[in-house]
Amino acid sequence: MSSTGVPSEVVVVGIGADGWASLPESSRSLVLEAAVLWGGSRHLSLVPAVPGQVRVPWPSPLSAGLPSLLAEYAGRAVVALASGDPLVSGIASTLLDLGAPVRVVPAVSSVALARARMGWSAESCAVVSLVGRPVSVVARELAPGRRILVLSSDASTPDAVAGLLTSSGWGASRMTVLGDLGSSSESSVSGVASSWSVSSPRLNVIALEVSGNGLASWAPGLPDDAFESDGQLTKRDLRASALARLMPAPGQVLWDVGAGAGSVGIEWMRAHPTCLTFAIESDPVRADRIMRNAQALGVPDLELVIARAPDALEGLPAPDAIFIGGGATRQGVLDTCLFALKPGGRLVVHGVTLETEMLLAKAYGDHGGGLTRIGMESAAPVGTFTGWTPARAVTQWTWNRAAT
Repeated sequence: MSSTGVPSEVVVVGIGADGWASLPESSRSLVLEAAVLWGGSRHLSLVPAVPGQVRVPWPSPLSAGLPSLLAEYAGRAVVALASGDPLVSGIASTLLDLGAPVRVVPAVSSVALARARMGWSAESCAVVSLVGRPVSVVARELAPGRRILVLSSDASTPDAVAGLLTSSGWGASRMTVLGDLGSSSESSVSGVASSWSVSSPRLNVIALEVSGNGLASWAPGLPDDAFESDGQLTKRDLRASALARLMPAPGQVLWDVGAGAGSVGIEWMRAHPTCLTFAIESDPVRADRIMRNAQALGVPDLELVIARAPDALEGLPAPDAIFIGGGATRQGVLDTCLFALKPGGRLVVHGVTLETEMLLAKAYGDHGGGLTRIGMESAAPVGTFTGWTPARAVTQWTWNRAAT
């Protein structure tokens, strides 16, 4: 959004659960002197009446309505009310993403209050926001002994989190639901996920102490049975090899071309919460399966493109890395991917057919990089004995674009 289509400044004032009484004098002055005041209906009702002050509740739905609201008050100074720290899963973050000039005056965040009530240091726990996000986001963070603070979307979130924990092998985890933190009606209720049956207030934070034997690893190469598949799956050892060369890093983008079950793209996103994958898969049945796998493994924000490369790649954000697990011989796929990589980008291509192997040998001759043939054998019964059963050899071509 152009800076000409936004207010001259939006001062976002954080307000605690105990309302107007909790605001320091400096914050009260900002609110009372504002010509235009934005906020949720609950927050606006807490502010004493000010003659001539324009009060505007947040639009619903918020994300669709905010650009119009910003444009309506373009060039004017605005004050907005928000809960706690407006930069902790709050409206200030959204406004900044839309290009508004934002100044934040925070109150104590719900995260800080939850840590204080639990006696947890910032270094000893993770924070996951489920505000406007699916509950499956929590799955990536689960590991034995882990402490996690979950910012709930509403009163139904604790039940949903308990269900996720129970269904994924973490039902023994202890949950503490901290309600209305900082208010006179603050509450705290604890229990075990597998037997959770407590009603929760709308405003709550969940403190998790994780216990159980579910899937817990950020290392590349999850077990093959962690993924639902029809056989079109990059197997564990090959996947670990590919990801080691793709080198996921915070904030980076992967194209997973011919995604199959989505395993490489999913593990790319599990490497860090800010990693993003665009999974390109033309088969709609497999595409549905990819999203089920992404949900189950805690990365529901994976972007799915149901179309065939190379046409499907047009208009996608430029990638930091590309994995081609299928369709490399299709006309234009390899050339498009080579051209699209950012400086410093990494390309990994796997092939099992002679045709793909010939293509990769030529690419290696033309561009350099690394060419590896990977063969694996697994122990299996041979009558009453044990022998080695070979899998199909896979040719792996890797290439890095020079950084400029």
